[in-house]
Amino acid sequence: MARSLDGLFLAPVADQAPGQVGTRTRFAYHEEDGRIWAGYEGGDIVRGHLVGTRCGDRLDFRYVQLKTDGSTSSGHCVSAVSELPDGRVRLDESWQWESQEGRGTSVVEEIAPA
Repeated sequence: MARSLDGLFLAPVADQAPGQVGTRTRFAYHEEDGRIWAGYEGGDIVRGHLVGTRCGDRLDFRYVQLKTDGSTSSGHCVSAVSELPDGRVRLDESWQWESQEGRGTSVVEEIAPA
Protein backbone atom coordinates (compact mmCIF):
# COMPACT_ATOMS: atom_id res chain seq x y z
CA MET A 1 0.00 0.00 0.00
CA ALA A 2 1.24 3.50 -0.86
CA ARG A 3 2.02 5.78 2.08
CA SER A 4 -0.50 7.96 3.89
CA LEU A 5 -1.86 11.11 2.25
CA ASP A 6 -1.96 12.92 5.59
CA GLY A 7 -0.24 16.30 5.37
CA LEU A 8 0.57 16.00 1.66
CA PHE A 9 0.10 18.68 -0.99
CA LEU A 10 -0.86 17.55 -4.49
CA ALA A 11 -1.42 19.30 -7.83
CA PRO A 12 -2.77 18.25 -11.23
CA VAL A 13 -0.16 17.47 -13.88
CA ALA A 14 -2.38 18.92 -16.68
CA ASP A 15 -5.18 21.45 -17.03
CA GLN A 16 -8.79 20.30 -17.33
CA ALA A 17 -11.53 22.17 -19.18
CA PRO A 18 -11.71 25.93 -18.55
CA GLY A 19 -13.28 26.80 -15.20
CA GLN A 20 -12.23 23.55 -13.58
CA VAL A 21 -9.30 22.17 -11.59
CA GLY A 22 -5.97 22.89 -13.30
CA THR A 23 -2.23 23.02 -12.79
CA ARG A 24 -2.57 26.09 -10.54
CA THR A 25 -4.93 24.23 -8.17
CA ARG A 26 -3.40 22.94 -4.93
CA PHE A 27 -4.88 20.19 -2.73
CA ALA A 28 -4.01 19.83 0.99
CA TYR A 29 -4.84 16.23 1.99
CA HIS A 30 -5.57 14.68 5.37
CA GLU A 31 -6.07 11.03 6.24
CA GLU A 32 -7.08 9.22 9.42
CA ASP A 33 -8.40 5.68 9.97
CA GLY A 34 -9.53 5.14 6.39
CA ARG A 35 -11.10 8.60 6.10
CA ILE A 36 -9.74 11.25 3.74
CA TRP A 37 -10.47 14.93 3.28
CA ALA A 38 -8.87 17.85 1.53
CA GLY A 39 -9.28 21.52 0.85
CA TYR A 40 -8.26 22.92 -2.51
CA GLU A 41 -8.01 26.24 -4.33
CA GLY A 42 -6.22 27.97 -7.15
CA GLY A 43 -6.77 28.83 -10.78
CA ASP A 44 -10.51 29.05 -11.43
CA ILE A 45 -11.34 27.46 -8.06
CA VAL A 46 -11.91 29.86 -5.15
CA ARG A 47 -12.48 27.05 -2.65
CA GLY A 48 -13.13 23.34 -2.86
CA HIS A 49 -13.58 20.49 -0.40
CA LEU A 50 -13.54 16.73 -0.75
CA VAL A 51 -14.43 13.99 1.72
CA GLY A 52 -14.35 10.24 1.42
CA THR A 53 -12.72 6.98 2.28
CA ARG A 54 -9.59 5.00 1.52
CA CYS A 55 -9.51 1.23 1.26
CA GLY A 56 -6.01 0.01 0.43
CA ASP A 57 -4.85 2.08 -2.51
CA ARG A 58 -8.35 3.14 -3.61
CA LEU A 59 -9.95 6.47 -2.72
CA ASP A 60 -13.69 7.07 -3.08
CA PHE A 61 -14.83 10.63 -2.43
CA ARG A 62 -17.28 13.40 -3.21
CA TYR A 63 -16.21 16.97 -3.95
CA VAL A 64 -17.84 20.40 -4.06
CA GLN A 65 -16.30 23.63 -5.30
CA LEU A 66 -16.91 27.36 -5.73
CA LYS A 67 -15.49 28.91 -8.90
CA THR A 68 -14.33 32.47 -9.56
CA ASP A 69 -17.49 33.16 -11.59
CA GLY A 70 -19.60 32.46 -8.47
CA SER A 71 -20.95 29.12 -9.66
CA THR A 72 -20.77 25.91 -7.65
CA SER A 73 -20.43 22.31 -8.76
CA SER A 74 -20.11 18.86 -7.21
CA GLY A 75 -19.19 15.34 -8.17
CA HIS A 76 -17.83 11.91 -7.35
CA CYS A 77 -14.30 10.59 -7.85
CA VAL A 78 -12.53 7.24 -7.51
CA SER A 79 -8.72 7.36 -7.41
CA ALA A 80 -5.91 4.82 -7.46
CA VAL A 81 -3.03 5.75 -5.15
CA SER A 82 0.49 4.83 -6.23
CA GLU A 83 4.04 5.84 -5.46
CA LEU A 84 6.33 7.30 -8.12
CA PRO A 85 9.94 6.07 -8.49
CA ASP A 86 11.13 9.20 -6.66
CA GLY A 87 8.86 8.40 -3.67
CA ARG A 88 6.14 10.99 -4.36
CA VAL A 89 2.47 10.01 -4.28
CA ARG A 90 0.36 9.95 -7.46
CA LEU A 91 -3.43 9.72 -7.82
CA ASP A 92 -4.96 8.43 -11.06
CA GLU A 93 -8.52 9.72 -10.93
CA SER A 94 -11.81 8.89 -12.64
CA TRP A 95 -14.43 11.53 -11.90
CA GLN A 96 -17.99 12.35 -12.79
CA TRP A 97 -19.99 15.51 -12.20
CA GLU A 98 -23.19 15.11 -10.21
CA SER A 99 -24.33 18.74 -10.55
CA GLN A 100 -23.90 18.87 -14.33
CA GLU A 101 -23.06 16.70 -17.33
CA GLY A 102 -19.55 15.36 -17.79
CA ARG A 103 -16.93 12.89 -16.69
CA GLY A 104 -13.22 12.36 -17.22
CA THR A 105 -9.87 11.33 -15.85
CA SER A 106 -7.03 13.29 -14.28
CA VAL A 107 -3.69 12.78 -12.58
CA VAL A 108 -2.47 14.61 -9.48
CA GLU A 109 0.98 14.25 -7.96
CA GLU A 110 2.62 15.24 -4.69
CA ILE A 111 4.37 18.61 -4.65
CA ALA A 112 6.43 20.46 -2.05
CA PRO A 113 4.40 22.57 0.41
CA ALA A 114 3.88 26.17 -0.74
